[in-house]
Amino acid sequence: MSFLDGFSKNLGIDLGTANTLAHIKGKGIVIDEPSIVAIDKRDNKVIAIGSEASDMLERTPKNIMTIRPLKNGVIADFEITQMMLKYFIKKTLKGFHLFKPIIVIGIPTGVTSVERRAVEEAARSAGGKKAILIEEPMAAAIGSNLPIHKAEGNIIVDIGGGTTDTAVMSLGGIVESESIKIAGDNLDEDIREHLKKNYRVEIGLKSSEKIKKKIGNAIKGYDNNYEEEDKLKELEIVGRDLVTGLPKKLFLKDEEIRESIKDSLDSIVASIKRVLEKTPPELASDISENGIHIAGGGALLKGLDKLIEKETGIVTKIAEDPLNCVVKGTGIVCENLDRYRNLQ
Repeated sequence: MSFLDGFSKNLGIDLGTANTLAHIKGKGIVIDEPSIVAIDKRDNKVIAIGSEASDMLERTPKNIMTIRPLKNGVIADFEITQMMLKYFIKKTLKGFHLFKPIIVIGIPTGVTSVERRAVEEAARSAGGKKAILIEEPMAAAIGSNLPIHKAEGNIIVDIGGGTTDTAVMSLGGIVESESIKIAGDNLDEDIREHLKKNYRVEIGLKSSEKIKKKIGNAIKGYDNNYEEEDKLKELEIVGRDLVTGLPKKLFLKDEEIRESIKDSLDSIVASIKRVLEKTPPELASDISENGIHIAGGGALLKGLDKLIEKETGIVTKIAEDPLNCVVKGTGIVCENLDRYRNLQ
C-alpha cells in the first residue's frame, strides 16, 4: 500500500445478485439498494437504478424493462453492471475527490478468471484506482468476527440471492470451499412454481419473496425458537388466475411452502456436507467445537439453522447481522489493507 492510499476514501462493496451494499472508510454502510436497473427499450437509455428501479419491478409499461445485471453472483450484463457500479460509487463518494478510491469487492468462490477481470474492469471504469477482490465467504467470516487468522478450523455458509458459498478457513486462508447457484432467488422461484402447478395462479417476484419471509420455513417445529409475531401459519395472497386471467385470492399454509422449497434446501445442505467431507480431520474436529456459521439473507429463513444442525450433527449459529456480513467484511479489509494483504 502506498502513502497516498491513506488519503483515499476506500470502498467496500458487496456486489450481490439481489442487493448491492457499500461501506465507506470511517462511515460504515452508506448504500443498501437492490441490484436492479430500469431501461427504456426504445433507446436503451437507463432511467432508474437501485431502489427507484425496484419500485418499478413488474409495474412498467411495455417500453420499460427492469433487469438484474448480475445472475448467480456474477456479471451477466457487463455494460449495465458498469453503469450500476458507477452510479453507486458516485452516490457513495458524493462530490470531487483528489484521490481515486481502492475498491474491495466481495465475489463468490469459484468464479472464472474472465468473470474476475469483468468485475475488476467495472470497478476501475467506475472511478476506482484499483479493485481488490475477496471471496464472499471470507468477507462474511471477517464481517462476522470469526477468528480466521488462528490455526483452527472455522466454517461459514453465505446464502445470498444467487449463490450459496460454503468455506472452511484456517490461518487466514480458505482450505475447502464450494459455491452452488442455488440460493434465495431459487426459493422465491420454487414458491411461484408451486402456486402455478397446484393453484393455477401466477404471482410476481415481490409477492413470492413476501411469502418466503412471512411463512417460509425449513423444518417442522421451527416456531419453537421464534417470537409469537413470527409464528404466522397462514398468509393471504392475491395472484392472477391463469385460467380466467382475473385476480384470485389464496390462503397459503406454512407447511406447503416448506414442502415447495425442500429440494433447493436439500441442495444447500448437500453442498455443506460435501465441504465437510473434504475437510482435513484436525480442522473438522475444530468445526465440531466451533459450529457452523450461516450468513446472508438466506440465513434469515426460519428454522434453516435447525435443519442444517439436524442434517450435519453440528451446532449451527446465525451470524450477527447476517445481511450485512459480506459488506462489513469488505469494509474491514479496505480499512486494514496491510493486515489483509494475503487475501489480495
